[in-house]
Amino acid sequence: MAKLETVLTGRFDDTVKEVVRGVLERSVTATLEEESDWSEGNVRCAVRILERYSAFGGNRLSLNLTFFGTDGRIHLTAASAGGSQAVFWKVNTLVEETFLDTVRDTLESME
Repeated sequence: MAKLETVLTGRFDDTVKEVVRGVLERSVTATLEEESDWSEGNVRCAVRILERYSAFGGNRLSLNLTFFGTDGRIHLTAASAGGSQAVFWKVNTLVEETFLDTVRDTLESME
């Protein structure tokens, strides 16, 4: 598993949409598989699960994006998992890092 955590500023809904759109545009086989939204008062949480096919690993891997925000500050945790074909240990985490790179690239383009 590969993980990235960062704090963003901006409008919550716009930030969620822009990050998801950026990841989908940067990976031809990526799809949005599931989403969940929650709020209470001015606290917001959005979870997005994306998947993509890895030709290198010959399988699919997932990317979990969790946005938690209040008052214009948004904490993002992005975690990718899957892509390894080993039974007892992970042999290949390169594809997880590569999927996570689509988030890094998206965040850089938003600056």
